[in-house]
Amino acid sequence: ELKKQISCSLQLTNKSDDNVAFKVKTTSPKKYCVRPNAGIVLPRSTCDVIVTMQSQREAPPDMQCKDKFLVQSVIIDQTATTTYITTEMFAKETGNVVDEVKLQVTYVSPPQPPSPVPEGSEEGSSPRPSVSENGNLNSSELLTVSILHDRFMHTFFWRALLI
Repeated sequence: ELKKQISCSLQLTNKSDDNVAFKVKTTSPKKYCVRPNAGIVLPRSTCDVIVTMQSQREAPPDMQCKDKFLVQSVIIDQTATTTYITTEMFAKETGNVVDEVKLQVTYVSPPQPPSPVPEGSEEGSSPRPSVSENGNLNSSELLTVSILHDRFMHTFFWRALLI
């Protein structure tokens, strides 16, 4: 929706017996606020990350969006704290084993209110298909994407970004 901040939740689940550090990056850091953008997920637990898109003044042409997110994760020492997390930990060039998941942002139009039944229409006629039946998400549905790596499972719950 225009002129409105929109937030969604990203849930990271650690299925391993190790501590896992994560970092979330975006191609449009001025457009999105990610909190926390880095942290540690303890063994067999989850961490919720909130992604907030700043309010937009106008809809993009053709509702196309090239924004992306990158979620990186690495196994870390059991005694490490969040102050231990550094950019170098996520650098593959130094030989670190870094799991990465890329997410593409997709805009969907807000659902339109149902039109009133015109007078004189036949009772029993098929109702107008809902937005969900047409393959689009309505604002109350969540899209779940799970990607399982050997050590870490990322589960993403994205509320539809409506513009």
